[in-house]
Amino acid sequence: MIPGVSSRRRFSDLNEQEILALAISSEEDDAQIYRNYAERLRADYPDTARVFDGMAAEEDSHRRSLIDLHDSRFGGVIPLIRREHVAGFYARRPVWLMENLGIERIRAEAEAMERDAEAFYHKAAQRTADAATRKLLGDLAAAEAGHQDRATELEAEHLDDDARAAEERTAHRQFLLTWVQPGLAGLMDGSVSTLAPIFATAFATQDTWTTFLVGLAASVGAGISMGFTEAASDDGELSGRGSPVKRGFASGIMTTVGGLGHAMPYLIPDFWTATVIAIAVVFVELWAIAWIQNRYMDTPFFRAAFQVVLGGALVFAAGVLIGSG
Repeated sequence: MIPGVSSRRRFSDLNEQEILALAISSEEDDAQIYRNYAERLRADYPDTARVFDGMAAEEDSHRRSLIDLHDSRFGGVIPLIRREHVAGFYARRPVWLMENLGIERIRAEAEAMERDAEAFYHKAAQRTADAATRKLLGDLAAAEAGHQDRATELEAEHLDDDARAAEERTAHRQFLLTWVQPGLAGLMDGSVSTLAPIFATAFATQDTWTTFLVGLAASVGAGISMGFTEAASDDGELSGRGSPVKRGFASGIMTTVGGLGHAMPYLIPDFWTATVIAIAVVFVELWAIAWIQNRYMDTPFFRAAFQVVLGGALVFAAGVLIGSG
């Protein structure tokens, strides 16, 4: 092989036996992917897991049909050719990259798998002038389209309204535990805890650039600290709170955003203009936190607003008093 030149073959160079062998290996791979999805979802989403079990069984059925066709046309020895051996052939996302995705994202990935295969076979059929090869590719495209129809039938069979509602509640709870809860904690910490150092610096120095640098350092430092603390505090295995990496990113990023919100106005050179805008930003941040608590955590709005605004006002007042003194 010449270095730097791909060793993969072009689809147009494959003969009919190799195309059939490629279809067989692809059906085998897809069946295994669906089984992995089913195992990944079985504990929390048993009904959807049964849908993927059924889709894997459908792929096995098509694989057996293709093997029978190969036996009748070319004999029992199937060439070893897989999708990664063919340039331009659709690729599958590695299963381990899907492990932390939500149920809707996994369903969408499965639908995309079938659409990719169908579209590829249709395009390949249009590029060949051989009647037998065109028929073979057309049959494969029809089989992939049939997979999509069968997936819809399996969802209707296994996912009634009650089952889907239960799975949606589970997915919503996982979303809250993995993203909203740590993100909200980070936003509260970043918005409230940085008030004192930022406004103390502002009123002590009345230098907007110095205030901005202090705010930037406090926000980034708090974000890093909160992110690592959240990621290290719970691996999610026993609590079911999900990936520690996701929770760490959610907490760290929102902490930084919360602090930068009222630090950024101090890029304005005029001290009082920057301070008035920063105070307005703080007001918006605190009410946004109260709204998120009410929207996602079912905390009564006025109670959440009272707690957040009161706490923020006390920290703000402490910063102003310390800076003015």
